[in-house]
Amino acid sequence: MILSILAHTPIPRDLPLPLPLPEGLLKALLVVFFLVHILFVNLTVGGSILVAIFEGLGFRKRRYDLLALEIAKTVTVNKSLAVVMGIGPLLCINLVYTVEWYGANALTGHAWLLIIPLITLAFLLAYLHKYTWHRWESGGWKIGHWAIVLASTLLFLCIPFVFLANINLMLFPSEWEKVKGFFSSLRIGNVFPRYLHFLLASVALSGLAGAGWFWKATVVEKIPGFRRDELRRMFYRVAMWATGLQFIAGPILLFTLPGVGVTPLLYKIILPSAALGLCLWYALWKKVKGSDGNLSTGFFPIVCFFSVVVLGMGSGRHAYREAALASHQSQVRERSEDYQKQLEAWNTAHPEDAESDAETPEQLFATCAACHAPDQRLVGPSLKEIAVIYAGNPDGIVTWATAPGKKRPDYPPMPAFAHLGEEKLRTIADYILATAPK
Repeated sequence: MILSILAHTPIPRDLPLPLPLPEGLLKALLVVFFLVHILFVNLTVGGSILVAIFEGLGFRKRRYDLLALEIAKTVTVNKSLAVVMGIGPLLCINLVYTVEWYGANALTGHAWLLIIPLITLAFLLAYLHKYTWHRWESGGWKIGHWAIVLASTLLFLCIPFVFLANINLMLFPSEWEKVKGFFSSLRIGNVFPRYLHFLLASVALSGLAGAGWFWKATVVEKIPGFRRDELRRMFYRVAMWATGLQFIAGPILLFTLPGVGVTPLLYKIILPSAALGLCLWYALWKKVKGSDGNLSTGFFPIVCFFSVVVLGMGSGRHAYREAALASHQSQVRERSEDYQKQLEAWNTAHPEDAESDAETPEQLFATCAACHAPDQRLVGPSLKEIAVIYAGNPDGIVTWATAPGKKRPDYPPMPAFAHLGEEKLRTIADYILATAPK
């Protein structure tokens, strides 16, 4: 069984380039940068959900409409910070998990390419919603205005779902053969429990942020009909309920994790974090049920408590990722080392070629070797099968590689290799037909 899985797992060779920083430091930075980034993503998503809810309530009670407006002002700021703070983790994950990250991106296809247009549209709708608030306050215009925030919220919900699906997919290279596009990738791993956990965290964090932001007198005075202690208690209640629901979503997430990355270290990180989360929920409950005088203190200790829980959960996710990818990364490393040894041996045996800038057929074919093995299926068909289809027709291989289409439903689409040029593609085609097993 294990040999069967390995036979269908793409094991490409890595690029022999030095990392700009030690790998351990890059991974530590990835955890920290990602937590900072996800903080503002959570505030954007959770804030959008609260705006949509409170604006809906505002049809009957105007004070909720004014509250929604004040939250909407923070959403556009948080979404900008989320984009800026996303650069750091994106750079780190590109460096440390290059093969797995780009492999997952390629397999999810159009959904991944739509990320930028979706983000752009979501941002434009969020700005349109905020800056037309007072112009569309009456009659049917108000319903249209509410529809805008519902649309932007839906987009803010979709964008992290695509990211999360990609991050989930990169953990399981042995399952990549089953992927036929974005929707089929959702059957791998446990995408939906992860997403539920993310949504509840977004609402909990937005509730906690609201408890701090709407305690400021300069903000509260813009919302007639609400008292400062009333607002803080309401947002504490939002955080309390979302945190409480995490004790349902969390175990579902943990127990649906594929076993490939589950280790004792994961439990050593997650279980203490969950215990601290229970203490956090109790602190929030005390605030909700306590007196008004109790609301004026204790906010920053709760924030610190929340931060420790989030750091624990983020560290647990990283521990799972490391364990899940350990075997694949080891195989990629071995293949890369073998390739370098073969290249050095070739250069030693053929010094005249080593001094030449021209790439050998073997070197050119290395571009294709991640997906095409001699006599077994990887991501694409084997060389043996290709040689049968294109026997005596290397130009057919060149034409296909220049502008490939979608031939078979059980294979992912092949990317175009027109950038290599016709001469190199012809060299590769001749090499395939000459070396493919008979």
